[in-house]
Amino acid sequence: MTDSESKSKSLRIVIVGAGLAGLAAAVAFRKEGHDVQIFESSSMNKEIGAAIAVTANSLRVLTYLGFDVKNLKATDYLGYTWFNSNGGEGNFDALEDPHDTFGRPGISCHRSDPHDELKRLATMEGGNGSPATIHLKSNVQSCDPTTGKLTLKNGEIHHADLIVGADGIRSTIRTSVLGYEQRALSSGRAAFRCLLEASKLEGRTEFNWLFSGKPGARETTPSSTSSPIVPTNGTRTSSIGTPWPPRRSWSLHSAIIPPPYKGLLELVDGPVHLWQIRALPCLPTWIKGCAALIGDAAHATFPTIGQGAGMAIEDAATVACLLPLGSRIEEIPSRLEAYQALRKARGEFVLTESVEQVTVPLKRGLYSKSKEMQAFVLGHDAVGVAQEHLKTHFTS
Repeated sequence: MTDSESKSKSLRIVIVGAGLAGLAAAVAFRKEGHDVQIFESSSMNKEIGAAIAVTANSLRVLTYLGFDVKNLKATDYLGYTWFNSNGGEGNFDALEDPHDTFGRPGISCHRSDPHDELKRLATMEGGNGSPATIHLKSNVQSCDPTTGKLTLKNGEIHHADLIVGADGIRSTIRTSVLGYEQRALSSGRAAFRCLLEASKLEGRTEFNWLFSGKPGARETTPSSTSSPIVPTNGTRTSSIGTPWPPRRSWSLHSAIIPPPYKGLLELVDGPVHLWQIRALPCLPTWIKGCAALIGDAAHATFPTIGQGAGMAIEDAATVACLLPLGSRIEEIPSRLEAYQALRKARGEFVLTESVEQVTVPLKRGLYSKSKEMQAFVLGHDAVGVAQEHLKTHFTS
């Protein structure tokens, strides 16, 4: 093989998980010109999650990937409105001015909308590289980070130059990377997740408090009996949370929910799901051989500062930017070391702060008040940092 042929050779990328992290990675690697295969355990035929904040740091990456925000049913995400547990007048905490400081505001939308847009970019005809292939109902049993072998539960074996573990909080690839199973730890909290059409609130004066004042997320202050959360994009999404006692029989009917929030739940037509809020401890490593963890597989955390998706999207772009077309298989381990050096401390900062701002009383609400912390989180340019690192350390 000639040097020119070697430089143009694409890598075989296998991504486990087709959530936001996995699809963002697929789009990013496709942009670099690589061959991408995605293995997803579900059939991807359901709404995914509830409200989500896509903040300036995320949008900076998504814009680089060709993401079209106009395809989302979104509103600007400018800050938080805090209510007491009985509803009523709220207190607005603005985020660091996104228009002046970062050139764009964040947005709030339903999680399925950015998921659909990333899926479109990953699989559409045209554009850079070949369309990614998504294998649905493909449960992964394990991977060998040394050889790049991926084994499915049905016995199928696939080989890759790089395996990306984007398989979430219950990651199988994490076990293969660490050499042992590391479960996410219970927080003793949960959230009811559901979809609520905003049209159902029209004319209902008892819910005027929810939409009064500034646009953006709605949250409540914690109390001894309840700490509901109602983030909304102003069109159709609502999520309500309460403390979760450690018993399996916990349900909507057994929870203590103040009337203003219970009234919202009673308007929901579809299912109301219970989402247990858990977080991973900081892991000793995110990489091994030719395998790397991204997103919740590496740093699943609380939604306290709205950066779960943001960190996953930054991870995805970083690892792909460090492996442009022409990268050789033997270079992958050193590029993954660079990925970990660029991402692990930042991801673990967000993880730790998100947990401590719930569990440490003196830190509650710190992110909404700290302009320095917001600037650190929202002002980051993951693509620029990765490209500069590649140029400085790997480009001769």
